[in-house]
Amino acid sequence: MPSLRRLPAFPLRAATVVLLMASGTPVQGQDTRDPDRTFDAASGADPADVGSVDAIVAALYDVISGPMGQVRDQDRFRSLFTADARLIPTNAQAPDGYVALTPDEYWARSAEQLAAIGFTEAEIGRTTETFGMVTHAFSTYESYREDRGDPDTPFARGINSIQILEAGGRFWIMSVMWDSERPGNSIPDRYIGPR
Repeated sequence: MPSLRRLPAFPLRAATVVLLMASGTPVQGQDTRDPDRTFDAASGADPADVGSVDAIVAALYDVISGPMGQVRDQDRFRSLFTADARLIPTNAQAPDGYVALTPDEYWARSAEQLAAIGFTEAEIGRTTETFGMVTHAFSTYESYREDRGDPDTPFARGINSIQILEAGGRFWIMSVMWDSERPGNSIPDRYIGPR
């Protein structure tokens, strides 16, 4: 298991998303599910992934992270989201400043490239607010790429705004919107640290 600094975190800064989306190569449907894990029959989710806010955030980061050549687990990824969930990278170059993707669209555009470059994200801080069934997690991350020759130095940082629903005896991700740190858009210190 990697150190805390390298624990998987989630979605990619806007420039990385553009790189990943440019590949546009759909991932072939293959069963990458670990046969030793247990799954909720209704959603296909591992109860350990969806039993708490901490668990679902950790699973989100973990499922997209890994070394070069490691195929990511599409079924596990999809099991974290509601049927109408969205992943929304911000992008100053896009006409509306963002791109909204379904989990399947994100997967088709990104999964193969994530494995090819050896992509990992590590959560380095989180602020969480909950009211009833609704949780908002502001999750700060660092991103790493194995293919750049220095997999221990982050090439990007940013914040994921994650909307989580508690329903049906589990937690669901409804949306993830993110932005990256860049000149003029530094991450405030209050978002780095305890989770």
